[in-house]
Amino acid sequence: MFNMMKTAVLMAAITALFMAIGAMIGGRTGMMLALVVALGMNFFSYWFSDKMVLKMYNAREVDASSAPHFYRMVQELAQRAQMPMPKVYIIDEAAPNAFATGRNPENAAVAATTGIINVLSERELRGVMAHELAHVKHRDILISTISATMAGAISMLANFAVFFGGRDEEGRPANPIAGIAIAILAPLAASLIQMAISRAREFEADRGGAEICGDPAALASALDKIHRYARGIPMAAAEAHPETAQMMIMNPLSAEGIKGLFATHPATEERIARLMAMARGGR
Repeated sequence: MFNMMKTAVLMAAITALFMAIGAMIGGRTGMMLALVVALGMNFFSYWFSDKMVLKMYNAREVDASSAPHFYRMVQELAQRAQMPMPKVYIIDEAAPNAFATGRNPENAAVAATTGIINVLSERELRGVMAHELAHVKHRDILISTISATMAGAISMLANFAVFFGGRDEEGRPANPIAGIAIAILAPLAASLIQMAISRAREFEADRGGAEICGDPAALASALDKIHRYARGIPMAAAEAHPETAQMMIMNPLSAEGIKGLFATHPATEERIARLMAMARGGR
């Protein structure tokens, strides 16, 4: 519940930041224009981001015939979660990782690399796929897509303020120093908010995934193993598309991840500790 409230507050903050920059560039008109642009970008992301991401990673769809064991595992977990069966994809990639995408539970997909299927035990893999289904159930893909889109739009507006200046409601030129400050600070603030949203949703998906599979310790073990294997096996496709790193069960760009406020994921040790507390009967 805390992470859900935190996400709502952060989403409101990034929207307010976007509109505030629009207002600083062009007064009330600029604020409304910024809102229209944000809505347009979010509409595009809502409908097409899943297809774009799956294509980026050359994911191939599988079914009960082409990958019977893996497909039926996802099917059983989806039934346990009382949610529609998502499309299932496999990525030919040695690095162990997985992600979910799609605009809602009725139009969702889960994907896993061949590396994670080969490295994890069946029990651990169930924990990972339950985590991804929890993302779908909580509509985290939509939330992360919107936050990423808004962060990108804020950077675009900030650059616009530097190169083209701004006007207040009376049409007077904006302070150029203020424009430079916006260009530096606004994208920074947007990134901080976006990463905080991502971390909150990962904690929530860990909790939800543990409940779906009924085995928090299995997901904890999987996270530990993925973290250790990732040290020597970078995910090549993720290096080409770093903007998708927040979608993965673990940041694929480096084993250590990015520490502190700019991390896309919480520290693996903290995630494991929370899951083990659940396994011992805590919350």
